[in-house]
Amino acid sequence: MCQKKFRKRFSAILSFLFISYAMQNAYGSGFGIFTQSASSLGQGAAVVAHTDSPSTIFFNPALMNKLDGTQVELGTTLLFPRREFNSASSGNTFDTQDDVFFPSTFYITHKISEKVSAGLGVFNPFGLGNDWGDTWEGKYLATNSEMATYNINPTISCQIFPGVSLAAGVDILILDATLENKINLSGIAGVPPGTIPDAGQKFKGDGTGIGFNVGVAADLSKDIALGVAYRSEIKVDPTGSVTFDIPNGVPGPIRSLLQNSGARTQITLPQQVYAGLSYRGIDPVTLEVGMRWEGWSSFQQLKVDLDNGNSSTQTRNWKDTFTFNLGAQYMLNDMVTLRGGYLYGQNPVPDSTFEPAIPDSDTHLFCVGTGLNLKKLSLDLAYAYQLQQDRIKNNGISDPFGSAANGKYSTDIHLLAASLKYKF
Repeated sequence: MCQKKFRKRFSAILSFLFISYAMQNAYGSGFGIFTQSASSLGQGAAVVAHTDSPSTIFFNPALMNKLDGTQVELGTTLLFPRREFNSASSGNTFDTQDDVFFPSTFYITHKISEKVSAGLGVFNPFGLGNDWGDTWEGKYLATNSEMATYNINPTISCQIFPGVSLAAGVDILILDATLENKINLSGIAGVPPGTIPDAGQKFKGDGTGIGFNVGVAADLSKDIALGVAYRSEIKVDPTGSVTFDIPNGVPGPIRSLLQNSGARTQITLPQQVYAGLSYRGIDPVTLEVGMRWEGWSSFQQLKVDLDNGNSSTQTRNWKDTFTFNLGAQYMLNDMVTLRGGYLYGQNPVPDSTFEPAIPDSDTHLFCVGTGLNLKKLSLDLAYAYQLQQDRIKNNGISDPFGSAANGKYSTDIHLLAASLKYKF
């Protein structure tokens, strides 16, 4: 086969793989990162209208006025995901590799005066991690994928009327991704499968973006409070490099094509609206119901430009999503608080563009937690079980040589969170 035909086949598969990568970066949340503190996780993230934690910088910074003095909070969550694929073509079952992820947070708030408070948050608003291994049916679509975002969020809140506060902040977002897959060299060469061993491909890239967030908190009565917050969309221009692991025995004409390359694209992380209504009329219980809207419909298509001059565009047709949650906390005494919550979240990926790189589905999150108050020092702990509804892939999305990995995808996740807070 001539070199020109080799190049045509290779360009097609490289363009496809980068589009798969960029889609992962675009979604980012995958199963969603609700773990901005152990206190909030224990209440199913229903903490937009009330707070006892500096993590309110993430959920609704207007509530910073409720926090006295200077407060610092450090936290992390251990995530234990399990994803399973049952092939429609072979009936075989494949699991992702055992792995642990630990999104972490840092928050600090300071009450400048009776009406003005300021704060700084550093947290992971979006993230994804999947390791399917190198031998599963969809290895040409994705093997190992990790993506993290880091948000640096300074913010300020001001009480404009008694019981009413407004807040605004800046989001400085850093995105980092490492993504791997196999390349079907037999397919590129046009020879029977397995004639030429597969190559490995690894993409590493990063990018930055700027956005903003605002919030409002209002005490509607002695026992009822309303909170609403907004985070803007953030445009990120990821750039990166791709490297190849070429096995022995690969013919020279194909080997010459597997040169390090680069890729560029633009990702828009969605705008978000949070709202909550809390009730304190059953002392010592605090209840809250809430919702979150995310504007994923902005992701209709994606264009990827490669350093070799090729570019490719693929339609995605994602949709906006809603999340609904409720939470409760009960102050057992001055030292111990008990918490519980539930969250239901929609996913943005339609059946027509569902794929193993983002095996997302509607989510149920069941949460319990506790808080231990030792005057200036507080410790919060939480456990959550995330069950995602099974998802069937039965569409035409495949690599250029027909590997579709159609079948059933199942996911569940165990979460363990801990946060340590200190009041100065």
